[in-house]
Amino acid sequence: MSAINPVIATFITEAREQLEGLEALLLDLESDPAPEKVDAVFRALHTVKGSGSMFGFTVLARFTHHFEDAFDRVREGRLSVTPSLVDLSLKARDHMTALLELGGDGPEAEAMAAAPDAAALLAALARLVGGDHAAEAAPTDAEEKPELAARARRWEIRFRPAPDALRNGMRPDLLLAELAALGTAGIVVDASELSPLESLDPTLSQLAWTVTLETAESRAAIDSVFVFADDADLSIKEVADEGAAPVEAGLAAAAAPARTEDAAPAVAKAPRDPGGKRSSAGAAADQVRIPAARLDEIMDRLGELVIAQARLRQIAEQSAEPELAGVVEEVDRLVSGLRDSTLSIRMLPIETVFGKFRRVVRDLSSELGKDVDLIVEGGETEIDKTVLDKLSEPLVHMIRNSMDHGIEQAERRRAAGKPAQGRLLLSARQEGGEVLISIEDDGAGLDAEAIRAKALERGLLTADSTPTEAELHQLIFAPGFSTAKQLSSVSGRGVGMDAVRTAVDALRGSIEVLSRSGSGTRVTLRLPVTLAIVEGLLIRLGEAAYVLPLSVVEECVEFDPKERSHESGRSVLLIREHLVPFLDLADAFGEAASEEPRRRVVIARADGKRIGLVVDDILGQHQTVIKALGPLHREVEGFAGATILGDGSVALIIDVASLSRRALAARRDAA
Repeated sequence: MSAINPVIATFITEAREQLEGLEALLLDLESDPAPEKVDAVFRALHTVKGSGSMFGFTVLARFTHHFEDAFDRVREGRLSVTPSLVDLSLKARDHMTALLELGGDGPEAEAMAAAPDAAALLAALARLVGGDHAAEAAPTDAEEKPELAARARRWEIRFRPAPDALRNGMRPDLLLAELAALGTAGIVVDASELSPLESLDPTLSQLAWTVTLETAESRAAIDSVFVFADDADLSIKEVADEGAAPVEAGLAAAAAPARTEDAAPAVAKAPRDPGGKRSSAGAAADQVRIPAARLDEIMDRLGELVIAQARLRQIAEQSAEPELAGVVEEVDRLVSGLRDSTLSIRMLPIETVFGKFRRVVRDLSSELGKDVDLIVEGGETEIDKTVLDKLSEPLVHMIRNSMDHGIEQAERRRAAGKPAQGRLLLSARQEGGEVLISIEDDGAGLDAEAIRAKALERGLLTADSTPTEAELHQLIFAPGFSTAKQLSSVSGRGVGMDAVRTAVDALRGSIEVLSRSGSGTRVTLRLPVTLAIVEGLLIRLGEAAYVLPLSVVEECVEFDPKERSHESGRSVLLIREHLVPFLDLADAFGEAASEEPRRRVVIARADGKRIGLVVDDILGQHQTVIKALGPLHREVEGFAGATILGDGSVALIIDVASLSRRALAARRDAA
């Protein structure tokens, strides 16, 4: 498969962003149909339609015309914003996204445009606007609309693309075709600047066109054709009557009334959007698009630099040379600054993910017959792009679970003294090197007894076990676990929350659950801010070194060997009047019992509980560059990756949550 044209790839990226923003605009419009929001929707549709025609997405542009026509009528006050219009618009937006992802015109795009779903959308849009647009995207002749022909106006459009326009992906033929689709057009080509054949450069644009257009469409519709032709020499003149002086106006004055006193045509260099706002090209000039792969490569190089820095520091400590120590200190400062700057480039506000869930909640509310208000807090909290990209799936499962199992139907809520409208709070905040993402509902809460009964039925608990309420709540993440009495299209199969646990484990995070019967449930994900470089605690077990992520470490204490031999057989420590279970890493890793006279315990937190990890020694804090394990070791439980130390040796990074769950399962099997 040939590589996609970079210009087309840029268009697809920008159009995808436009469509994502369009969804948010439509959802805003449902609660507040302000004129400026209607204009924003119309501008987005203009942009997608105009650029689609230019870059060979004519099927997309053709469909978008119907969508655009509906909102043109909303702008004019001939159509009201209703829930049915928003519903239909969201479905149309989804269809536009599907057409965009096909990569351009072709058999697949034509087949999708002719599919029953597309035909149903077009018919519904036609009913809304009060006309029949299902067969064609736009009238090709004024005679097809005799009722509009009486108020058709004549325009003279002179258009000369920039010399390098063809190299940048412009298709003048498509722009001219879109102009012709607005009405009756006469097109004259100007080849006066065309080079002789022997010196002709086919990549340069050397032609100009004069178009005489009779159309009932507005000036904004003509402007939208050239919305991306901001480097072209362009003039648009309205001819009021046969033989009358033309009314001249440049594209930069599109939103202003036409003025007859101007003597020379204005040349458009900085177009306005149809809604009257200037093009954002200048505002975005200080931003650069960088492929994520390049950021990953920079991060990899930075990781190697950090490893080399650690090696240099170790050499300086061994040599005891004052001058070398000074240089190492300066290198440490520079690398630290470079690390922070590089990590900040990869950080994105979490609202880029949160914004997608408004549509999820809206659709689920309709499907489940529940009125649910989604409240979002902390959207400005930043997190590494790698983490952000993997958040959508687990959060969708959590939202679906809260809305289906947590929030009750309106009748039950009223009977319980609650408002009929349910409340779903999605929030984020940063604590140290972690980001906490919570989903909280005001529903019925978790039924601890139902969870216990299901766990006994599936063998996850024994009849004599006495788990705490927090431990019972963690069982909802077990594979295939569900207390639902019947399946639904939303949930009940026991795979959603298991998928949440799997995704969070892959991100080296943890999950905490707090539920109050009759009041609701809060599920909190604790995730690292970044997966690239983390602060770690370097420990020793025998001759091998390991790293514990510092974000899960609470404290370190001395280990009393007598604690290994309790009469009850339970391995617990008494730390400040609290019992903390502990795990000897030598036992967990199948190594011989340690002979170290003084050992230590690292108190860490996993799955909302404290656990002690017995180690031989604590070597200190270590800036850890995380390397993924190879294919042969990737499935080994208890490890999140590896890092390279200053002396070139490899240290495994311990996944405390996975290790503690494995130990708990082993003890349960032994019992």
